[in-house]
Amino acid sequence: MSSHAGTIDHHHDHTTSTGIPNKKLFMWAFLASDCMFFGALISSHLIYRLHPPPGSPDASKIFSIELTSFSTFILLMSSLLMALAVNSLQKGQVKSTRRNLLGTIFFGLIFLACQVYEFSHFVHEQGLTLSNSVFGSTFYTLTGTHGCHVAIGVLWLVLMYIRSFKPADADEGRAWLLKSFLHLIVFGVTVVAAMASMLGLVHAYQTGDGFGGFLHHHPLTFAVTLAGLTALWFLGRSKGQVDFGEANAIDVESMGLYWHFVDIVWIVIFTAVYLLEYL
Repeated sequence: MSSHAGTIDHHHDHTTSTGIPNKKLFMWAFLASDCMFFGALISSHLIYRLHPPPGSPDASKIFSIELTSFSTFILLMSSLLMALAVNSLQKGQVKSTRRNLLGTIFFGLIFLACQVYEFSHFVHEQGLTLSNSVFGSTFYTLTGTHGCHVAIGVLWLVLMYIRSFKPADADEGRAWLLKSFLHLIVFGVTVVAAMASMLGLVHAYQTGDGFGGFLHHHPLTFAVTLAGLTALWFLGRSKGQVDFGEANAIDVESMGLYWHFVDIVWIVIFTAVYLLEYL
């Protein structure tokens, strides 16, 4: 079977004796271990919910099923964009891959912003903390761990997007390293400012201040967000040939496996943690 590895692996990656690329095999092994990890967290939460100790809060009165349903939809749509990114790069369509990666990053950040808002609301409005009940402990540990996985996935997506601009000319390698570092810094600042602006805008509409009130209380974060987006557009203008194409499809595909896994885990969490409270 190994004699056919070259034809099986059309992504130019080393293969094992099974004909499966090493990177993909490693990712499947990692995801299998992560399944057991999330399985333990989900099982712990369900056991405590089936046998709640006295004084446990009523989760159905704490949760906002509308917000969680919206964030679930957003995360599912990000999986579609991730699949399109993989498909585009397998066809050598780098610009299309970049657009889909940016869309996946954007949807992932919306999901994280919804989770930050949800946690903040639970702590300050509902009084649910990590230490005041078993429900809070298992809930925050489970959903927070998943949120960390999403954040790691977003960072990976950002790094892959920046990697797509590496020039084919080796002489430009040092200049690209400096530019990619700047690209990453701008991305990080823009993401933080954009999430702060999004949360501030939601709070402004909740308090009745509207967009004008948001601009009055958060002028700096809004300005930094606009400046960051402008800088990202400028840095994202590709000139000349790049060292990124079909040969890198296995890297994007491995990243896609991770992202799809995170989405599937969230579907299980959404069902077991949120929807079951309303049955």
